[in-house]
Amino acid sequence: MVLDLIRIPATGAALSLAMFAGAAQASDLPSKKGAPPVPLPPSITWIDAAVSIKGVTDYNFRGISQTDRKPGAQGSVELQFYDNLFYLGVFGANVDLATSPSAEIDFFGGIRPKFGPVSFDLGVIQYYYPGEKRFVDGLGVIWTPRNTDFTELVGKVSYNWEDKATFGANVFYAWDWLGTGATGTYGSLTAKYNLPFLEGLSVSGEFGRYWLGTTSTNIAFPTPIRLPDYNYWNVGLSYTYKNLTADVRYHDTNLSKANCFLLTSEPRGINRGNAGGGYTSNWCNPTVVGTLSFDITASSVGIFAPK
Repeated sequence: MVLDLIRIPATGAALSLAMFAGAAQASDLPSKKGAPPVPLPPSITWIDAAVSIKGVTDYNFRGISQTDRKPGAQGSVELQFYDNLFYLGVFGANVDLATSPSAEIDFFGGIRPKFGPVSFDLGVIQYYYPGEKRFVDGLGVIWTPRNTDFTELVGKVSYNWEDKATFGANVFYAWDWLGTGATGTYGSLTAKYNLPFLEGLSVSGEFGRYWLGTTSTNIAFPTPIRLPDYNYWNVGLSYTYKNLTADVRYHDTNLSKANCFLLTSEPRGINRGNAGGGYTSNWCNPTVVGTLSFDITASSVGIFAPK
């Protein structure tokens, strides 16, 4: 409570004392404004749906092109429960891979507890590539597994510093990476800073490392192969206006073209190798990717309003 002091010319000690006593008695009376309002409990969004649609100049996944350096379209729908504490969703994208799947479809779910500025994301992702088949070259050599579907466990933590910057750490683990029988562990650190001179403009980046294991013996890998570990990083600038976000980002890895081929079996690399030019792939080369995305939630348009 703030007390306003009123300066009054003094005409004598008695007058001043009487006025002080009157003010003290008045302070004991009920306020004309009434009792302070009772704080309302925070509203809860019991269920929500988040929709995202993206166009990309190249679908780059941890430093490796999934669309043979061509543009792509992506979309996802996510159901969120109890203020986004629990979530379930599906993601779809066009791809151009050695096994020629018709698309990539990912199913995911998990929990996102939050404690002040610290947020966690613990979940699972199932990567599904419908319609794929083994890649067999003109010489009858089998280069890929028949099925590259795999499951990944996800652990993320992030810290929001006064809505100015966000720092994160992520771990992903697969026990059968791309159907090869090898384990795959990806860990990364991320950072994002909201630039102060323009609302919606931010700069962000990621540095990660992929630790890959040894393939199991099968028709595609008659001899176990130790897959190469590699580093991946990206840095970019993004601008968000209402529901639209434009992002321009540089991606790179430390993979050689030969090791990139070992991880991707790029068909053109097979043709180059069979012609005597060496088995190499350009899918891991440095690249700049542009993304335009539209994101919206059902609650923001009046559906599933908080209660």
